Amino acid sequence: MKIIIASGNKGKIKEFKTLMPDDKVIPFKDIVGDMEIIENGDTFQANAIIKVKAIYEKLQDTKDVIIISDDSGITVPELNNEPNIYSARYAGIGSTDKQNNEKLISNLKAKNIKKTTAYYTACIAIMYNDNIYTTHGWMYGDVINKEIGDGGFGYDPLFIPNGYDETLGFLDIKIKKDLSHRSKALKLAMKLLKVILK
Repeated sequence: MKIIIASGNKGKIKEFKTLMPDDKVIPFKDIVGDMEIIENGDTFQANAIIKVKAIYEKLQDTKDVIIISDDSGITVPELNNEPNIYSARYAGIGSTDKQNNEKLISNLKAKNIKKTTAYYTACIAIMYNDNIYTTHGWMYGDVINKEIGDGGFGYDPLFIPNGYDETLGFLDIKIKKDLSHRSKALKLAMKLLKVILK
């Protein structure tokens, strides 16, 4: 199955390839080159749809091509549900994972919070033959005000999933694969694809 991933995030692309070892996963830049996709939706679902539609419209041949995108992020209820859909640009447009983590740590410390409930959301959007489908996945746990571990990407060094004592930045990738919000959304998407492609 030829799958184009509508993301330029190296961490996400690597995770998709890990989650889909039997499929040919191609970053969209390898097909259409560099392009800016403005994610101005107000939900994870809206932004995921914006991305698949943008790539689909750029392709010259869409026959037997599946485009998959995801929009995901972390939500901290104690911080007025920040950063949510702004997770990738929490510290500003073009900000690095380190800068985003530093802002989240700073905001937690400003409220004297060492540890508090948080959750990840992922929405997977699939576009195939002019049709769009979406699935969601969640991962619950706690966020802490310091980085522990250097594995994963994004906010992983700050997030301790329910049932564990270590952050995603420290846990083995196999454990993360089972827990991941993206993995859960993608498993549902794969089930959906089997129905679509029948």
